Amino acid sequence: MRPLYLASDSPRRSELLARVGIPFEKISRREVLDIPPFDPLTPERYAVELAVRKARSGLPPAPGLVLGCDTIVVQQGRLLEKPATDDVAREYLRLLQGSTHTVITGIALLDTPDGRIEADFEATDVLFAPMTAEEIDAYIATGEPMDKAGAYGIQEKGALLVREIRGDYFNVVGLPLFRLTALLHRFSIKRLEIVSKANSLNNIL
Repeated sequence: MRPLYLASDSPRRSELLARVGIPFEKISRREVLDIPPFDPLTPERYAVELAVRKARSGLPPAPGLVLGCDTIVVQQGRLLEKPATDDVAREYLRLLQGSTHTVITGIALLDTPDGRIEADFEATDVLFAPMTAEEIDAYIATGEPMDKAGAYGIQEKGALLVREIRGDYFNVVGLPLFRLTALLHRFSIKRLEIVSKANSLNNIL
């Protein structure tokens, strides 16, 4: 039996895995210090590289598959990370309002102990509605933007800011579930088995 280990502190990723019935164990990981430089021409490569490094930094208690993820928000070639202050969150939301940005999640599965790794990404375009300064300030006052790339969470009050998405909704939340099943398939874990045996997935991992 090979367990699935989630090397992420994100409660949203844990919630999504639990929602579809995929058993997993959340594990700690070493801090990723050697962050690669961001290239606006290849943001997908940046997200995937970070996911791979996070998977490799995981500290699983036993052999299994380690899942590493990294979600980034890119608007007109600019990387919008988690805002450190209200002023940064306000700047990000002003940039996003009334325009389209792209949410990219890199996802990586590391097979331990042999070190085999499979990685990919998902990209979703998100169109924000125009926002007034008062709406931006009110959203910041909720505290919601502060721990999220791009300064919003689509699964919470941030949903009220989004006019349209083109692509995978769950990718914007932080874990593209369809892409995850595609990566699991590379380890001979088929999507049909996941759907039909979700409550006893440890039998196939």
